[in-house]
Amino acid sequence: MTINRPGRPGDLPSAQVLWARWALVAVLEATAEKERRAHHRTGTWVDGTGLHLDDSGCTWWSLTPRGEGRWVLFGEDESSGCRWHEPPVDLLAGAPAWLPHQELADLLEGSELGCVYWFEDGAWARAPYPDTLDDDGLDCGMSRFADRADVLRTIADDEHGATSAADAETLLAHAENHRLTPELLMSLTRDPHWRRRDRPAMTRALEQAGLDRR
Repeated sequence: MTINRPGRPGDLPSAQVLWARWALVAVLEATAEKERRAHHRTGTWVDGTGLHLDDSGCTWWSLTPRGEGRWVLFGEDESSGCRWHEPPVDLLAGAPAWLPHQELADLLEGSELGCVYWFEDGAWARAPYPDTLDDDGLDCGMSRFADRADVLRTIADDEHGATSAADAETLLAHAENHRLTPELLMSLTRDPHWRRRDRPAMTRALEQAGLDRR
């Protein structure tokens, strides 16, 4: 799936599919050591507020469920021109009341927010952009999850541990359909080249993300 620059709401898969793909990567990266990092956590992870991505450099993102089929995606990549555009882009123009407005306003005040998308009634939306805006960072931030082929490559690499391309496909299909059990997860993965898998932490992440719900 191609993401335009700047991004368009139709560039993203449904929030449910985006959640499943992102969550699967978070499950594969889960360790007890990372869980203990309450501050300055990096990588991909799930917690009580939602899904997170932080590369400790140029990009960070969060996907948060807001109940009743509603989700909010927000974050920043250094490629976003929203903060520097003149006149400033109002990222919350037309935003529904159920968004976490105070949190987003605080990020905006600190010049830490590159774009905001929200999902409701089966579709994504965002604030209108001026024609002169070149990029909002969505492509660099979310193409890794929007493109299914990219997700498959990620979960099959040496960092994440799917045992083969076929097993990566099976793993992702089960995650997208929320029927990924801990047993299936472990049977389709191997230890990444630099560490041993942490089954308890992976199981906790799996359950917290809801990928095991039938």
